[in-house]
Amino acid sequence: MTNSPGRAVLGAVKPLACGLAVLILAGVGAQQLFAEEGRAIPAPALDEQSASARTETTVFAGGCFWGVQGVFQHVKGVVSATSGYAGGAKDAAQYEMVSTGTTGHAESVKVVFDPKEVSFGKLLQIYFSVAHDPTELNYQGPDTGTQYRSAIFPANADQTRIAKAYIDQLNQARSFDAPIVTQIEPARAFYPAEDYHQDFLTTHPRYPYIVINDLPKIENLKRLFPKDYRTDPVLVEANASAN
Repeated sequence: MTNSPGRAVLGAVKPLACGLAVLILAGVGAQQLFAEEGRAIPAPALDEQSASARTETTVFAGGCFWGVQGVFQHVKGVVSATSGYAGGAKDAAQYEMVSTGTTGHAESVKVVFDPKEVSFGKLLQIYFSVAHDPTELNYQGPDTGTQYRSAIFPANADQTRIAKAYIDQLNQARSFDAPIVTQIEPARAFYPAEDYHQDFLTTHPRYPYIVINDLPKIENLKRLFPKDYRTDPVLVEANASAN
């Protein structure tokens, strides 16, 4: 199902985001249908060898950016996680246009991290394990369209090499019930999403879509990666205030 117009967010009328119409139609049974269970998978055999930079950046796409952002905001070593759009042109990087599925963008999250605290490989493990289902092609749960595709936008050749090797590793081990469809796409400009999308999981914990689809991801992160879980998320609003 594609997005439809008409939703109230923060008291203002905004486009329907992240499949809420499906939840309204599906009713209480949607929680069992759409909630992600998370999956224990092996760590990457290939990872970064040294941490020379103070921070690194990468971009992950895996369905609605609310949940993906929320997961990485709870990971130790992540400096910031920002919802936005990657894979398309600047003039089309706005929610109403991206939601048509015709702009080439994917709802994405730019993750800035301290490689001395968390490696790129660890972020990949979390991404594939709890942030989304990498076997779903151009949809995640109730959200359908290329804007919800599973994709990684590596920042450099090392990240590309590590990501490709990890996908091969997981496929060869048959860590999932179906082949991974995650695409590794060329690095493109990242455009932050509108303010009302930022920190949405934290600021709207009772929002039906968040309760059904995204809060289980946080619980899975806590359960499967207890040493990497941080209780207090690193928020976009807090980073903006600090700057």
